[in-house]
Amino acid sequence: MQLALFLIFGGLAVAGALNLLFQRHPINSALSLVVVMMSLAVLYWSLGAEFLAASQVIVYSGAIMVFFVFVIMLLNAGEEERTTGSRAAYLVGFPGAAAIFCLLSFVFLSERKALGYTNIGGYLNHVTSNISEISTLLFTKLLLPFEVTSILILVAILGAVVLARKEQ
Repeated sequence: MQLALFLIFGGLAVAGALNLLFQRHPINSALSLVVVMMSLAVLYWSLGAEFLAASQVIVYSGAIMVFFVFVIMLLNAGEEERTTGSRAAYLVGFPGAAAIFCLLSFVFLSERKALGYTNIGGYLNHVTSNISEISTLLFTKLLLPFEVTSILILVAILGAVVLARKEQ
């Protein structure tokens, strides 16, 4: 099962990365990068790193991609032509997504007994998980570096807004 998830989502990450390189429109490239980040989150989750997978989704697929889209909009790289959609999405994307869904459904349903039940992060005892250990460490011993990092990110965002503002 681990190999099947790796092959599916690894291939999806590579396909998204290639689509990122070959797109002409920056917004479509940013959306391809979201596909790559979500595929990496699934790979992290399959390795038992739930906290890293959740932070990948929240931080990179959410916040950083919104930041990229704002930067693309602030650059005002000219007018984009209106299109009806990507031909690659219609020819490969929808059938590919349906095929991945069908393949995963078939594997999960046919190998239900062989898969059994698992506790993600099961190498730890059943009282704590790696998420609780990381959060305890992050908000006790590493609280000051965590807060300093958030202030630095806030200053960088404010600086980017000031630099991108148009003079009148």
